[in-house]
Amino acid sequence: MGSLVFGFTNRNKENSTAVEKGKVIALLNQKGGVGKTTMAYNLAFALATTGKKVLCIDFDPQANLTHLFGGLEENKDSVSIFQMLINSIKELKKLHTAAFLSDAILEKGPVDLIASSQELSGFDLTVAGINRPRQMILKNFIDKNGLTDIYDYIVIDGPPTLGLLVVNILCAANGVLIPFQADQFSRVGLEHFHQTLEDIDDMGLVPSPKIIGYIPNLVDQRRKQTKEDFSAIKNDLGMSNITARIFDPFFNRASLSKAGSLGKSVFEFKNKDFMELQKQFENMAIHIQETLE
Repeated sequence: MGSLVFGFTNRNKENSTAVEKGKVIALLNQKGGVGKTTMAYNLAFALATTGKKVLCIDFDPQANLTHLFGGLEENKDSVSIFQMLINSIKELKKLHTAAFLSDAILEKGPVDLIASSQELSGFDLTVAGINRPRQMILKNFIDKNGLTDIYDYIVIDGPPTLGLLVVNILCAANGVLIPFQADQFSRVGLEHFHQTLEDIDDMGLVPSPKIIGYIPNLVDQRRKQTKEDFSAIKNDLGMSNITARIFDPFFNRASLSKAGSLGKSVFEFKNKDFMELQKQFENMAIHIQETLE
């Protein structure tokens, strides 16, 4: 069956005559356990509170963002980003499924989602034999379906690797946010990430995305080693001629964990424990809008 990836026409932006395109934002770190998915989830809702149309794409085979949205088990008729990407590649016609993009869009209040699935872990192998640039599959999917015409912001949660999935994200993104822990592993990981951005530039297919900011998460500045590692990382970033912002490191871990365990964003709570978190994510959303204008 031929590709049926197109066909999502509802929920277009208001004032569709405007020429301004939506922005693609990625949250990435090759190190797992840094709060990347939680940050992506709450940032999407922060952007939505400003009246923006927001789509999340879960581009991690672990599908943690998908589970925060309620999981595929609650949306049995939906299809994943893996199926959508395969449907968008003519050379893989034999693997196409009868699925429209509208089948993949899951709605949760003001934020939409294209879910991930375990199938995405086989992405590299599945596309290994195609002739088109494998690094551009995600960008071509977004462009061909006019997703930046429909949405003001597309927030992508990436896997904890620096492989082909991440390269696809970097080629599609306008800006990147990097959550990290203040330790030596993160210091090395950030160095590798910056090298990957240089590699994107060297490929010459698209400009590398702008680094919007670094999000120091899970930082306990009561520990001497943590304080020293955090200072060293800030020094590294200052010496690298990167002008991105380093955000406030004091995210309330207990409240973030509580919201995530309930499958909610911090904006769905009204008590005082969440007010500071809401303000931090709102400030992050404002910084993103100012940086990517």
